[in-house]
Amino acid sequence: MKDKVLAVLDEVRPMLQRDGGDVEFVELSDDNTVYVRLRGACGSCPGAMMTLKGGIERLMKERIPEIKSVESVQ
Repeated sequence: MKDKVLAVLDEVRPMLQRDGGDVEFVELSDDNTVYVRLRGACGSCPGAMMTLKGGIERLMKERIPEIKSVESVQ
């Protein structure tokens, strides 16, 4: 499951990097919650939650239906 999560993050990473940001995998919990850290421009962007929930989480759940949610950590 972790390999699938990393593959999805690798898929979205180029879009984030174009805007000066990045996403770092932190943890996959037992209840299938993915924890990530938004870095660079994404860490301080006012639209970070939209990127996280509307972009990364949406794609993650689409590709891996078992994923419960994607949450950002500091």
